[in-house]
Amino acid sequence: MGSILISRSLARALLASVALMTAGGLLAGCDTDQVSLATNAKANQPVPPKLIAAMAEKDMDLQSPILVRLFKQEAELEVWKQTRSGQFALLKTYPICRWSGDLGPKVREGDRQAPEGFYSINPSQMNPQSAYYLSFNTGYPNAFDKALGRTGSQLMVHGDCSSRGCYAMTDEQIAEIYSLGRESFFGGQKAFQLQAYPFKMTPVNMARHRNNPNMPFWKMIKQGYDHFEVTRQEPKVDFCEKKYVFDAAKPADAKRDPVFDASAKCPAYVIPEDIASAVREKQAKDEAEYARLVAKGTPVARMNTGIDGGMHKIFAAKIPEGSTGLSESAEGTTLQMLAMAKAPGTIPSHVNPPKPNLDAVASAPAPREEPVVAASAPASSTRVASAAPAEKSEGSSFFSNLGRKMGFGAADTTATTTPAPQATASVPPAAQTSTTPATAASRLKAAVTRFVPGHDKSKDAAKDASKDAPKPAAVAAKPAEPPKPDTRLAATRPALKPSASDGAGDSTPMISGAAPVVQSNSFDSRFSAVK
Repeated sequence: MGSILISRSLARALLASVALMTAGGLLAGCDTDQVSLATNAKANQPVPPKLIAAMAEKDMDLQSPILVRLFKQEAELEVWKQTRSGQFALLKTYPICRWSGDLGPKVREGDRQAPEGFYSINPSQMNPQSAYYLSFNTGYPNAFDKALGRTGSQLMVHGDCSSRGCYAMTDEQIAEIYSLGRESFFGGQKAFQLQAYPFKMTPVNMARHRNNPNMPFWKMIKQGYDHFEVTRQEPKVDFCEKKYVFDAAKPADAKRDPVFDASAKCPAYVIPEDIASAVREKQAKDEAEYARLVAKGTPVARMNTGIDGGMHKIFAAKIPEGSTGLSESAEGTTLQMLAMAKAPGTIPSHVNPPKPNLDAVASAPAPREEPVVAASAPASSTRVASAAPAEKSEGSSFFSNLGRKMGFGAADTTATTTPAPQATASVPPAAQTSTTPATAASRLKAAVTRFVPGHDKSKDAAKDASKDAPKPAAVAAKPAEPPKPDTRLAATRPALKPSASDGAGDSTPMISGAAPVVQSNSFDSRFSAVK
């Protein structure tokens, strides 16, 4: 079966190569540098044999369409691939090395938020010359984001494990994900869908975050999540009246397909009954379970003031004083056990794990009891249409020109500048005195206890006891200095690796100074006639 799969893939690759080399020949007359990108060693790395074997086992073709889902709280990136039955199945789950911001959508430029929603990735958004090893642009802002006046640019999925509003993987991981996207384009997929969520949209997660101000937005994108869950098909995404619409089709008596505008009134449309009924059934079960969880008093997730993003526990376990931040944590012995496990890629020395902003915690209002919210009414059965790619300035990558030749609009490409190192506040708070409000001190202590591994709580108890002991009347209590944030910057990131093949995993090893070894189904061979 494996040999048949590879033979079919090679045949398709040859056909695709002829078309792309023709396009490359047209480009060569005006910009030969673009064609040279086809020989980029990082972008040409083959799909690892283990993944090809997994595809054969799951009845997938190497060049069949893909779909990507991202989850902040779980710090996971899923790659789904279409099987020969036409439905998508999960191929592989990748732990996310770093994401920044908070749970919730990106709103404005500079807010450090990683986007949430549905986006479309076409070949022009793939960047083989990224400053972060390899990358692809998420397409933020989409039509929905623009209709709400949201701003931001250069929001990527990339390597280097460093994020300022992006989803950052290790270099080895992004090389593998990039290769899967590349092969899907060679197989004829015009764009693959990226779905970004705050967490897996399960009843328990919806109950835990029921009082989060972003809940109306999350309920809206959960519609698209549910459509994919019940159909295992990429949901069609449209926008109207500043909202998402999923799997919209023209009414039976309509002569043409509905035209959608994110800022305009929704046109007449219907959702196919087989999809609508399956979604209603799923949502009825979810809402019943949600109501049960709320009724039994499921705790509301704590608001984590000032914490910048998250990190998967497999990476947090390998970094001194590492923390999962807003991602799901693994406390005590679990992190210690994970420290012995092999990381999925190289963690750079400049990695900056999520840490609490102690000043923000101290200035936050005192915690209060969250009210219990009644179960929500059933959501309307609407579904998402294909997101329009973001506008961009003219790019200079091979994929950008290829996208234009294939009829795609312009799209953002990866920033090529190295981001400034992120400042991290890591100084523990000063001891509490009569000049410090008890509520602020308790929140500071809680933050340190949670985010500094190895913090000895017994020492805190001893200090508290000593403070409560009577002191000589002649000695006046000297107020403690307020805590000062540590403004030390992370170490400057080292130069980028020449190739993921230098790292661990299934990559092909290279000898220093040697030319990269490229397999027969790589970009290099497909463009050899042009070089």
